[in-house]
Amino acid sequence: MAGKIFVVTGSGQGHLHPCMELCKHLAPRSFHTTLVIPFSLSSSIPSSFSQHPLTSIAQIAGFSGPPVPGSDSLRQQAAQDLESHLSNLPDLRPPICAIIDFQMGWTKRVFWKFNIPVIGFFTFGACAAAMEWGTWKVHAGDIKPGEIRLIPGLPEEMGITSSDLKRRAGGPPRGGPPGGGGPPGSGPNRPPSGGGPPKPGDRPPWVPEVEGSIALMFNTCDDLERPFIDYLTNQMGMPAWGVGPLLPEQYWKSSDALIRDGEIRRNTRRSNYTEEEVIQWLDTKPRGSVLYVAFGSEVGPTMEEYPQLSAALEQSTRNFIWVIPTGSGGSSEEGYYPEGLESRVGDRGLIIRGWAPQLLILSHRSTGGFLSHCGWNSTAEAIGRGVPFLGWPIRGDQYYNAKLVEGHLKVGYMVAKDASKRVEKDEILNGIERLMGDEEMHQRAARLRSKFENGFPASSEAALDAFRDFINQNPGKAPDHSE
Repeated sequence: MAGKIFVVTGSGQGHLHPCMELCKHLAPRSFHTTLVIPFSLSSSIPSSFSQHPLTSIAQIAGFSGPPVPGSDSLRQQAAQDLESHLSNLPDLRPPICAIIDFQMGWTKRVFWKFNIPVIGFFTFGACAAAMEWGTWKVHAGDIKPGEIRLIPGLPEEMGITSSDLKRRAGGPPRGGPPGGGGPPGSGPNRPPSGGGPPKPGDRPPWVPEVEGSIALMFNTCDDLERPFIDYLTNQMGMPAWGVGPLLPEQYWKSSDALIRDGEIRRNTRRSNYTEEEVIQWLDTKPRGSVLYVAFGSEVGPTMEEYPQLSAALEQSTRNFIWVIPTGSGGSSEEGYYPEGLESRVGDRGLIIRGWAPQLLILSHRSTGGFLSHCGWNSTAEAIGRGVPFLGWPIRGDQYYNAKLVEGHLKVGYMVAKDASKRVEKDEILNGIERLMGDEEMHQRAARLRSKFENGFPASSEAALDAFRDFINQNPGKAPDHSE
């Protein structure tokens, strides 16, 4: 009989998709997984997932993230929904563990009531977590200009400088509630009034969310982040496994094939170009000549920075695809649009409004650079296709993902050194030319890509096997959390 495992996802596609892929990787190891989702994500679950004999869905009231007015009652309802589901499970064989997206760390107390041990799961990479932890431990908040503060146990090139601590003002904190895993609305770690994102050098917001876990999982692999996985294993005093990158199965099937986003996930979002039209445009461009510009659906430049980006793309001679989501810039529902740019650049540029087939673009031979916010999923997708970066991080783990790309993997540059200031046209233009013209950088990116030619990383398969052996030896043994 397959052992039962609960996988609890945070809200948003960037959390849901890795959690679904994790369930798929656990099924061949004779585990039956129940994916716990908020009701709001139910329409995002493909029928192929819910109909698989070794995967099922449990829906709870939807809320994750930092406390906001009214959230306590939502979280209380979600906890009741989860407890009700666990109470109604047959007694034959209880679940052996719960793998919890740290954004949903508060659910651990519900699982502990049923003596179910929990494993903390990070949908982003190990570098960002290691750097957040290390920056806190070396008290990096008092670094002076010109100083490089090394983090013992991490590579020297990841030493912290004053520019690493620069952040743009505002923005919500990433991940779980800063107040930790206590009952809704309680806990000594509740942030002071005013809240806001933690400052670099503060305790990472995920620390209280994973307290009490018996192990950690990261959406990464040894080839990308082995030193950081090892560091976290040592620092946290528990096993830490890289079990990713948790990208769609089709991504790994052939490293040379063009990936069709429409064949992977049902897309209901609007766009002014079809996948076929994007392919036709890319097919007319020389190999490695196109800069892909995209910031994801949740973050992006400010309304003041968008014209700077538009002017840089216009002045550059490089081919480009620029994806502008609806509501970009945050000033209105429609958001920013570079009026007249298309006619001025002609066939050199393709401006996509709304949704774009990112995997298709990154896997096309004509794509030779990625101007990106360095969200983790986008970072992993591009690395696996040999596309180097011009990093423009906006918030959270993106800063350290960009530092990983530039400093450790050496497959990218930063668009600007001071992230707290407005990014200007000349910085963008210089960055584009530096990236697209750097043949050595493109060769390094190609060598890194070659490590993924055989599909899903062997180190991650081994890590999932190690998890299987570990949990089968420690089933249903939650630590004593009585107070």
